[in-house]
Amino acid sequence: MSFHATVESMSKIMDEMGITELELERQFLFGVYRKHIHLSKQVAAAVAMPTMPALDTKKPNSESGAQSIKGHVLKSPMVGVAYLAPEPGAKPFTTVGAQVKSGDTVALIEAMKTFNPLKSDKDGVVKEILVSDGQAVEFDQPIIVIE
Repeated sequence: MSFHATVESMSKIMDEMGITELELERQFLFGVYRKHIHLSKQVAAAVAMPTMPALDTKKPNSESGAQSIKGHVLKSPMVGVAYLAPEPGAKPFTTVGAQVKSGDTVALIEAMKTFNPLKSDKDGVVKEILVSDGQAVEFDQPIIVIE
């Protein structure tokens, strides 16, 4: 039996018996080979996708099927996850109706374990927050509208 077939066979037996760890030892002329193996199953995770509202394509102001947004739009500079507060349970960076100044951090975009601040590039009042905390965002996706 080949090594691959042996490992495959042992894996099936371990799975059937509920065994997750195995200690192997084999003696050779020149010494002893020892190997500790820990098996774990990958569990498929269900991912909830956010539902997008249906767009009204009959709107006269719609641009190529997208909803028109009035005001200055701050967009995501990258693909990632948007966070509206510096940490879970903390006060959000901004809220609808809040006054913001140019350079104020209004959200964080996490990409590859790095938190990148999304800063306002205009003074004004937050008219709309278009994402929820922890929502996945795409490059150039509108995040906040400032008036």
